[in-house]
Formats: sequence, structure tokens, C-alpha cells
Amino acid sequence: MVMINKSKVAVIGLGNIGIAVATNLVKGNRAVIVADRKIEKAKELSQKLGNLANPMEIPDAIKDADIIVFAVWFNAIKDLLNKYATELRGKIIVDPSNPIARDDKGGFKKIIGEQESAGEILSSLLPKDAKLVKALGTLGVTSLAGAAFQKPANVLFYATDNTGINEEVEQLIRDIGFEPIRIGGIDQSIRIEAFGDLNESGVLGKTVTRSEAMKKIISRPIYSNDEHEVSHPDCLVVDLVRVG
Repeated sequence: MVMINKSKVAVIGLGNIGIAVATNLVKGNRAVIVADRKIEKAKELSQKLGNLANPMEIPDAIKDADIIVFAVWFNAIKDLLNKYATELRGKIIVDPSNPIARDDKGGFKKIIGEQESAGEILSSLLPKDAKLVKALGTLGVTSLAGAAFQKPANVLFYATDNTGINEEVEQLIRDIGFEPIRIGGIDQSIRIEAFGDLNESGVLGKTVTRSEAMKKIISRPIYSNDEHEVSHPDCLVVDLVRVG
């Protein structure tokens, strides 16, 4: 039976990450709105997941939900924040994006400044009264899907400036099948984005339990090395879909 009095959640963008998040929410007995630029894709996923997954067009999903997970590319999130600025007022916006692209050596590179984070950039573009959470992008899709609902639980880190929404965010993460740990405000986003010390693709290199995670949080190297070598490069080829 679905628990009552939980915030409505919408996952916008049904690429690998969006599908994994929506699937985990249903496994966690949490209702979820699924939306994509192709409504057929949302309907297909809803049929697969069952009655807890409700397909909607993107504008309707944003309007109806309290928590919006933008499972799309970083630049697409910027466009969505602008396009739906009015509808997003007062909403909790979850950003799982990693601002990366393939380089000419077969690896990945950041598409923003070395010491910039997607979280901080997006926080400057927020609609009025919207609240940003950096979360759900610290694990590759394989771990996000396969390491959920374990005992002891694996950790998903998050960052937000709005501590008043911690309870809602942490319940969301638990319903996805992980143990939430807040690492600080949005200025800490770089630590949990690609190449960050708390990202699976960076120094951390794996999923961790809470006891393991607490030992890592006290140190603060940002990248695994100057060349952005990643421990698990497959983690970066995950995620996202373009919504336009």
C-alpha cells in the first residue's frame, strides 16, 4: 500500500538514469510521475512498472509534482529552468547531472570550469522560491539500479542549501533504495559530481555504506588526478536524455 502524505515526485527524462530512478521508486512502493519529450516512452515505462507510475506530458508533470527530478543533460536542465520558470516556483528540483562530454582520447572532460560545479551554476538560475538539491548523480546507472535496497544500505550523497527540505529529500533517497547523507550546501556539489572525491567515477571508486562514507567525507581532494582519470569510466556513460 502506498504511504500517504509523501510529496509527489516526477522524473523528467527517461534515459538510463531516469528509468533507474523511476523503477527504484516503484520498487520502494513510492508513486512516481514519469515524463519524457516522447509521451509514448512515458506510457511504455508506466505499463512496465505498473499502477504506481503515472505517465504525463512534461508541462503537466512539472505542474503536478512537488519534487522534480531532471534526469537530463546539464544544458537541458538550464533550458528547462528557463522554459518552465513559472511552473517551477516553489518546487524542489533535483539535479543529477554531470557536466561532462567525451574528449578526443576516448575519455571524458568537464564542459565547465575546473573548479565550477553544475549545482552552483544551476542554483544561480533557479526560479523564484524553487529549492535545488544535487543528488542521484554520484553513482553510475549500473550501481543506481543494482546497488539499491541492499543491507546494509549503500549511500547516496546529496547537497542542498535548504535544510528545511532535508526530510523530504532523504525520504526520496530511501524510497529509491539508498541511505542519504547530506554533505553540505550546493557549494559542495563539485564533490559529488563527476571526478569529485565522493563520486563513484572519481576518487571514491565504488558504492559505500554509511560507515565507509563517513570516513571519506572528512577529506577533500576534488579530482582523482590532473588528467581527470576515472576509476570506473563506464559510470559516466549513463544517463541522460535530451528534452526539448
